[in-house]
Amino acid sequence: MTQWTENDLPDQTGRTVVITGAGRGLGLLTARALARAGARVVLGVRDLDRARRAVAGLPGAFDVRPLDVADLGSVRAFAGTWSGHLDVLINNAGVMDVPAARTADGLDRQTATNHLGPFALTTALLGHVTDRVVHVTSQLHRQGRIDLADLDWRTRAYRGMAAYRASKLAVVLFSLELQRRLDAQGSVVRSVLASPGIARTGLAAHSRANVVNRVRFLTNPPEVGALSVLYAATQDVPGNAYVGPGGFGGLRGCPVVGRPGRNGRDEVLAGRLWDVSAELSGVPAGLLPPASAVRRTPRR
Repeated sequence: MTQWTENDLPDQTGRTVVITGAGRGLGLLTARALARAGARVVLGVRDLDRARRAVAGLPGAFDVRPLDVADLGSVRAFAGTWSGHLDVLINNAGVMDVPAARTADGLDRQTATNHLGPFALTTALLGHVTDRVVHVTSQLHRQGRIDLADLDWRTRAYRGMAAYRASKLAVVLFSLELQRRLDAQGSVVRSVLASPGIARTGLAAHSRANVVNRVRFLTNPPEVGALSVLYAATQDVPGNAYVGPGGFGGLRGCPVVGRPGRNGRDEVLAGRLWDVSAELSGVPAGLLPPASAVRRTPRR
């Protein structure tokens, strides 16, 4: 089977893509590749100067805007200033195994960054999206457990890696329920999952989990890890497709289309999680895609 690489990216001329957390790491690599292919890429980042330096002089069209997905006020401000169509939203920003902390909204920082903020951003921008939403998750979602009574780690003893695995499972379940709602509306917009495997980035540098980055036969170079995101953002995949490395254990290699873990295919849990997430993030629980997203022919 031929391996898919960045050289296989289709022309992206005329398309607009938003990528959160795109000032470094996989997000920046994804932004660079899509811009080289002709897309207008909007980088939603916390550190504007750093992101501007990162893309300065690179080929393509970049637009750097302030966005902290862990801050619901920042999410609303970003979405509130958006006008026009948006072909692809890539929810890339994330943290891993960080110490216990609360955001300005009083939310667990890891849950807010990895799930609740992207949940709020996606639902706020959904009326502009014409093609797809890509959610960056992790193979560790397969070990995740969701506690709907304490999604925000208020009553349980906080454990960084458990919170990370749960947040990435929440991402997978969010995609499942979002696709169900899109289908119910007859929308052509797709919700797609991307796992980079274990990419050698700074995501886990502060964590004990970073030891795996030293076992190079288990890991992807960052450029290869980004391929799963690029594939999910540009290829004709079905709704709620799970794109990840095709090598050993889904940890490394070029992208293929597979399936999330069994716990990420629980439709009842996905629906209940939507309601809890909506309450915590202040999003109307009954939200469905507005008419602007329905029966529109997407540009690929």
